[in-house]
This record gives sequence, structure tokens and C-alpha cells, in this order.
Amino acid sequence: MLLTKFTHACVRLEKDGRVLVFDPGNFSETDQALAGADAVLITHEHADHVDVDAVTAALEAATAQQLFAPAGVAAQLRDKAPGAGPRIHTVAPGEDFEAAGFSIRSFGGQHALIHPQIPVVANIGYFVDSNVYHPGDSFTVPDGVDVRTLLVPIHAPWSKVGEVIDFVIGVRAPKAFPIHDALLNESGRRLVEGHVTQFGAKYGTEYRHLSSGDSVEV
Repeated sequence: MLLTKFTHACVRLEKDGRVLVFDPGNFSETDQALAGADAVLITHEHADHVDVDAVTAALEAATAQQLFAPAGVAAQLRDKAPGAGPRIHTVAPGEDFEAAGFSIRSFGGQHALIHPQIPVVANIGYFVDSNVYHPGDSFTVPDGVDVRTLLVPIHAPWSKVGEVIDFVIGVRAPKAFPIHDALLNESGRRLVEGHVTQFGAKYGTEYRHLSSGDSVEV
């Protein structure tokens, strides 16, 4: 399986000629990420994870494309693209389903707390082909599975470095790569990734930086 990172939280998986895309948001290169996509997984409603206009345009242009999202996002997209309604699917935590030839299991339920006065929204983490886990905006450790490839939210308004490290230690995947990094400058990125690399290695996780456009076999 080929994994390609785009800016921030957007990731593209390719296998057997099929394409699955996570979180094409407004910080990301949505046109590139969504080109030829057979299915799209949205973790939650924030604009840095779903560029509604770009996703709607892709759904209307690719008449076989499927989309999976929490209920609120799915409803919003059905309103924006009514013709694509049957291809827009609601996902809740604890479900198993197929998307574009990939096997998916959903985890989580809610976004990490930003501030008590900011409402908490639904957030779904997706575990793909018993391999890749994208947690969205959460540090939910998926139970009952062995993650082989972890996508790590490196930096966010809702997190601190210690929580990032604890998440990596908790999942203990052999491989880990960054997501949710658009708000970091180069100095901040090196600092955070240095900690994740150091502490992850103690618990069997090899962390590797990917820049936007980088691809790796997983």
C-alpha cells in the first residue's frame, strides 16, 4: 500500500489501483489528493479536515466516488450535493465497513477538548486494512487491534507535546508518520518530532518525518 502525505491532516492511500483519501481540508492540496479518489474518509467537521466546496465538487465530478463521515458532516454534504446523497455514508464509532476495496474499522466518538467554552464535535478515527490508523483530532487509542502504521497529530490547539508522546507510546505501532502539522514552523517541528522520535523508539516505534508530497510503502 502506498501512503502519500499532503499538507496538514490529508493522506492518500493507494492499493491495487484503488484510492482512499483522508481529510482533504482547506490547508491541503485537495485537487491533487482527490484526483482519481474512489472513496473519501472524513474524521470531523472542522474546515482543516474537510474543505466542503472541494469535496462537493469532487463528489459531483466523480459519479462513483463514495464518502464516509460522522453524521453532521454527512448531512451537510448531502445538502450541498443532493445528487451524491446515496454515495454519502454516515459512520459511528465501532463500525466495520468496506470502502474502495479497503477494510475499515471506526473508533473514537468525539474531538479532543480545545476549551470548555468551545463545543466538542463528533470525531471518528479510521483503521484501514489492519494497518494504518488516522485518529483525526483525538488521541483515542484503538482497542483490540494492532496498529502497524500510526498517523500522529504532531501539533494542535488542543494538544501538548506530552500528550503526543503518550499517544505514540500507547499505540506502540512499529511505524509512525506526522499529520496535523500545518501550524508548526520548522523550528517547532524539529522540536516536537525530536521528542516523538526519542521516546517512540524506547517503545518500539520508528518515527519518520514526511513532507507534503512524500510517499512511502506501508
